[in-house]
Amino acid sequence: MIVKDWLEGLSYTLLQGSLDVQVDEVVYDSRKAAEGAVFVCMKGTRTDSHDFIPQVIEAGVKVLVVERKVNVPEGVTVLLVERAREALAILSAARFGTPAHKLRIIGVTGTKGKTTTTHMIKKILETAGKKTAMIGTNGVYIGDEHYPTVNTTPESYDLHRYFAHMVESGCEFCVMEVSSQALKMYRVAGILFDYAVFTNISPDHIGPDEHDSFEEYLWCKKQIFFQCKHGLINVDDEHFDDIVGDIPCSWSGFGLKEGAAFQAEQIHYVSEPDFVGIEFEIHGEHQIPVRINIPGKFNVYNALSAAAVTLMAGVSQDKLQHALEHLKIEGRMEIVYTSKTCCVIVDYAHNAVSMESLLVTLREYHPRRLVVVFGCGGNRSKDRRYSMGEIGGRLADFSIITADNSRYEKVEDIIADIRSSMEKTGGAFIEIPDRHEAIAYSITHAQPGDMIAIIGKGHEDYQEINGVRYPFLDRTVVEDVVKNL
Repeated sequence: MIVKDWLEGLSYTLLQGSLDVQVDEVVYDSRKAAEGAVFVCMKGTRTDSHDFIPQVIEAGVKVLVVERKVNVPEGVTVLLVERAREALAILSAARFGTPAHKLRIIGVTGTKGKTTTTHMIKKILETAGKKTAMIGTNGVYIGDEHYPTVNTTPESYDLHRYFAHMVESGCEFCVMEVSSQALKMYRVAGILFDYAVFTNISPDHIGPDEHDSFEEYLWCKKQIFFQCKHGLINVDDEHFDDIVGDIPCSWSGFGLKEGAAFQAEQIHYVSEPDFVGIEFEIHGEHQIPVRINIPGKFNVYNALSAAAVTLMAGVSQDKLQHALEHLKIEGRMEIVYTSKTCCVIVDYAHNAVSMESLLVTLREYHPRRLVVVFGCGGNRSKDRRYSMGEIGGRLADFSIITADNSRYEKVEDIIADIRSSMEKTGGAFIEIPDRHEAIAYSITHAQPGDMIAIIGKGHEDYQEINGVRYPFLDRTVVEDVVKNL
């Protein structure tokens, strides 16, 4: 290829050189620079790759994409762009032959529910015989292959590399979580989503290296509607008017409000020895009774949005019903053990918003005792510890405070911060720093009718301590404990 063939859709100024240079790769890491590569210079929070231009030219790079004018030898093509990250996305798509155009892509954004909703959509589509890939917090899934990822939405180059693999593997659909950071950092620039689901929004990810304010956070989330064919929006969200204001695409609403295109009615909580979940009926454009084997009113919203988008995509009613009744989502309200004595649930809830939502939901099942096992991550805001301690003390009958990913902090110091707010509530609790022991204690000391929520890590299969990740999966610990009961 010549670089000119990769520039369609990219706004740029040719500062020097020729557009007829042969190229075969796009890189943004100077360590991967080589002859034939286009090097995209990006300014990050800690490094500016413009500083590495001499090294990449020495490595053989003949094409640079920059955000500011630079002095380089003659014979090097220099393209000036306003946003290098957007340029990376467009160039990456071209480098892999624009594979996104060959897929039906469903994007899911929102503060809560992205992971659960994408899993639901994938399950429904696969039940209907549609080969579906998935990208999100739990990694990338293409057929039987799984690729761990660092970010909820990978960098644009990796996204298009995965899209190409999906096309080669015969996938028809890709359902993906689209984070606010991905939208802010142009990781999904140039992708036209067939459907975009907006689950909800509440203050989160606001702070250094994330978003300056809630207003910016909301603005970034909304950008998905400027690159999609049709939107699905939660009409019950308190920021609904701000979400739909000025978006250019057509959209449909889902929720509990009368008049929603996809409305949930007659919601019933089901708690049986072999089934804990929820039942409701979809009204509006369709009339369908559904049963979901994961608990919680918020999962009504997740299932409703998943049902709406898949029905629009042509899935039949019976396939939809079967898929929702036989769901299993790792680390998201995952029921890992049930008996006449207790029900044990593993969930990723790791902040105040998700913890409170989860505990309020589990209260709806009227357990004899609601027991929560949790800790907080080290080297993160202490406000999260204080708020989660307060919520545990207020909403759980008994809390077991333990380790999470302590990182470079002492577990005892993190627990002390949680304890300081929990003590003010008068709630009952115990401290067991070892997470394995804490989980075992919750099960071996369970009382008939208990519901135990082990939260914070969900699908994570490690514990991070002093920079080292040790194998650890909450679900596996529960299974081991149960075997030895």
